[in-house]
Amino acid sequence: MSFITVSIIVISIIGTLSHFLYDITSHNKIIGLFTAVNESTWEHIKIALTPTLLWSLVDGYIYGMNSNYFLAKFVSLIIIILLMPIIYYGYQFILKKEIVIFNIMSFYIVIICSQLAFNYLIRINSIEFIYNYLSCIGIFLVFGGYMIHTLLPAKNFIFKDPITDKYGFKGHRKNLIRSRNE
Repeated sequence: MSFITVSIIVISIIGTLSHFLYDITSHNKIIGLFTAVNESTWEHIKIALTPTLLWSLVDGYIYGMNSNYFLAKFVSLIIIILLMPIIYYGYQFILKKEIVIFNIMSFYIVIICSQLAFNYLIRINSIEFIYNYLSCIGIFLVFGGYMIHTLLPAKNFIFKDPITDKYGFKGHRKNLIRSRNE
């Protein structure tokens, strides 16, 4: 089995599990920083970003000395951030409705595209140092933005839970149930 296939499988499994991990851990806020805490588009982006960032421990060990590594990793993260909402809102725009199986398939399509881009960029001829340097900075900005948007989600449709109409941790279903019981 090729490295790219293993990466797609592992990232997909970890991402799928991280969709449920916040509930499984009784709403542990630290776990919630890295897993889905509600059903917003952002939280679904997170469940693809988290395992991709974790996978950096493996692919960094294997490819870290490759002169294109940081560019490949940065592009793979940007693909997740951009492609997830494009597919999600794109199919809804065309079909005029949400289809759960399409949501699930889009997650796996995004992971596959992200890892294929990583694999392609790792294998091309060396690029100039400045692109990897800028990509390294970009990775830190993505991670910083990830933390900021998790703790302080923007009041934007991408961060809004469609079930509770709330954002971030407050958008979790348990808060909807609690407010209905009060």
